[in-house]
Amino acid sequence: MSIFVDKDTKVIVQGLTGGQGRFHGLRNRDYGTQVVAGVTPGKGGTDVEGIPIFDTVEEAVVATGANASFIVVPPRFASAAVLEAAKAGIPFVVCITEFIPAQDEAMMYNTLKRDYPGTRLLGPNCPGVITPGQCNIGITSGDIALPGGPVGIVSRSGTLTYQALHELSQKGIGQTTCVGIGGDPVPGTNFIDCLSAFESDPETKAVIMIGEIGGSEEERAAEFIRDHMTKPVVAYIAGVTAPPGKKMGHAGAIISGSQGTAQAKMKALESAGVIVAKNPSEAADLMAEVVSKL
Repeated sequence: MSIFVDKDTKVIVQGLTGGQGRFHGLRNRDYGTQVVAGVTPGKGGTDVEGIPIFDTVEEAVVATGANASFIVVPPRFASAAVLEAAKAGIPFVVCITEFIPAQDEAMMYNTLKRDYPGTRLLGPNCPGVITPGQCNIGITSGDIALPGGPVGIVSRSGTLTYQALHELSQKGIGQTTCVGIGGDPVPGTNFIDCLSAFESDPETKAVIMIGEIGGSEEERAAEFIRDHMTKPVVAYIAGVTAPPGKKMGHAGAIISGSQGTAQAKMKALESAGVIVAKNPSEAADLMAEVVSKL
């Protein structure tokens, strides 16, 4: 399943009857997203502002033809909710839940890969995905997004996802799709998945990639960009001043020795031909220069 969503995407919200689920699910619907159902065990037959609630994902899929799920449930239920969506045949699952135990994440990820290869998971602990003017699944504010392309955005940091969207929009530069992959150690969708999708997308002409300290995903992305990307990429890596061995922000943002430092990631990206910014605002300025030359 592609990371791209559009006006035809039909979304169910697992946890729509909860406080967070209701707030964000209705916000997505008000943006124009087709939120066709909610799922809360024991509350089937009720509704939330006209959106029908079902006891199971399978029932919701049969009744509505949903092809995406937005999961807004507590950490202890999140892994089971993801796997329930996959078992019901949902091809795209967005999970924003934070604080899922790492062991649960690893088991969930490997179960998806082994038993449900047709399901793509975005997250957990991510802001979700938005195709401006068409579909918003997650917690990103649609107000700061601008339709019309030509820039795709992929980010590990939720906050910097919003900043990139807002700063590009202020400059009159639209976005094709913006994807927040989340900063946990076991993400369902990674940089390479998104970069590959943007490379194949005819509407996307350039990409902003926002990484951060910890792990080696940015270095792997740099190799992919060097070997497979033909479109210009502007990158920013958060955490330049982070001290080694300290957890900074996300669970995945931990430096070990010289591995995972912002400097090492920036060097790898520069060596791959990526335009690397020193701060988030500069990333938008550099992308504006790139767009002006397209």
